[in-house]
Amino acid sequence: MKLTKKKAALLAGCALFATAGGVMAQDQVPVKTTMIIYLDPSVQFFNPVVKGAQDAAAAFNVDLDVQYANNDPVRQNDLIDTAVATGVDGIAVAISSSDAFDASICAAVDAGLIVIGFNNDDLEGSAGNCRQAYVGMNEEASGYELGIRMIEAFDLKEGDTVFNPREIPEASFAVARGGGIERAMTEHGIKVETVRAGLDPAEAQNIMAQALIANPNIKAVFGTGSVTSTVGAGAIRDAGVDVPFGGFDLAVEIVNAVESGAMFATMDQQPYLQGYYPIAQIAMAARYGLTPTDVDTGQGAFLDQARIGVVKPFIGTYR
Repeated sequence: MKLTKKKAALLAGCALFATAGGVMAQDQVPVKTTMIIYLDPSVQFFNPVVKGAQDAAAAFNVDLDVQYANNDPVRQNDLIDTAVATGVDGIAVAISSSDAFDASICAAVDAGLIVIGFNNDDLEGSAGNCRQAYVGMNEEASGYELGIRMIEAFDLKEGDTVFNPREIPEASFAVARGGGIERAMTEHGIKVETVRAGLDPAEAQNIMAQALIANPNIKAVFGTGSVTSTVGAGAIRDAGVDVPFGGFDLAVEIVNAVESGAMFATMDQQPYLQGYYPIAQIAMAARYGLTPTDVDTGQGAFLDQARIGVVKPFIGTYR
């Protein structure tokens, strides 16, 4: 058969249509993904994370299953292993420990799954864990920035003592953020006191207030996570002291405290993006072989009284 220009054009058009149809069909097949949050559903911080994940799932045709480990490393490993066994394409997992999940995450990657860390990362980053990418803030750098800003704003000086309560002191976020705060203080000869505050807001507020009463020489307070930052202004009030206070994350109570001046500033890690980007990247990696990429969601994190009003309408959804 002689291949005329007309026939060649027709064949090329058919090939293009077949290719486009293949892509369309491929896009119509849902990508199965499990998201594992290391705490429980009562922790409000993760509401924007889940919304971001759900929005990405809708946009990229992802069959999304959100699971909570309830701060139980054994349960979290079981959830990872179950996701592998059920044949999901990818896992988004908060890596709240630098050691506890190494084996299960590496096993998932070896099984061909796409694994993206979010919110918390191994303290050694990719050198300490098999996850292919991390979506979250640089927590040590953010702790350091908050420390330096408070030193400068409140004339903290050599010989002073500051208080840095930590919800879960061994968790990677607490080690990293607290480490950044300590680095800033150490450079200026300032002592850091810390305590385990726990995840229950009422209990954390009481523990913090009692520590402030016991040590009247404390010159500033640093919340490490959403719980200590949410109740910090209340703890200072309960203790009857007047010291500056800064922390992390966003909640209605945190925004109100910054607006009123009871809190100097908070470091926002943009949790919506921590939910959206991992799910979107898993979908694109599974469908098109695109390489997952680290995303720093903590850029421009510092929110003081001048900036906090912009985010207030979006608390619990996009912020």
